[in-house]
Amino acid sequence: MRVLFVCVGNTCRSQMAEGLAKHLGLEAASAGTHPGSIVAPNAVKVMAEIGIEISDQSPSLIDDFNHAEFDKVFSMGCGVSCPNIPLDGDWELDDPVGKSIDVYRNTRDAIEANIRRLIE
Repeated sequence: MRVLFVCVGNTCRSQMAEGLAKHLGLEAASAGTHPGSIVAPNAVKVMAEIGIEISDQSPSLIDDFNHAEFDKVFSMGCGVSCPNIPLDGDWELDDPVGKSIDVYRNTRDAIEANIRRLIE
């Protein structure tokens, strides 16, 4: 299964989702409508805690992807509006940027649960 995760900044939730999906055997990518410049350090940190390295990933612009090449496209829950891209769902995850490391961990765990449901 090829999955694309979409967010606004593509610095946190969608990056964690990409890393987790790849770790669990899916082909995955992530992108943002207004991507930032780097992956959030706390996202990198909480993923490393579970043995997944995402520090080599970088934010990408959604316009650089052909959504038709993916089996599923999910929004992370950040009010993403992609008029040319049909979404298969919105995971409705709050943005952990600027919050405690525990919020990042909870977000990571919620993303993992969503991805595991996809592969069941």
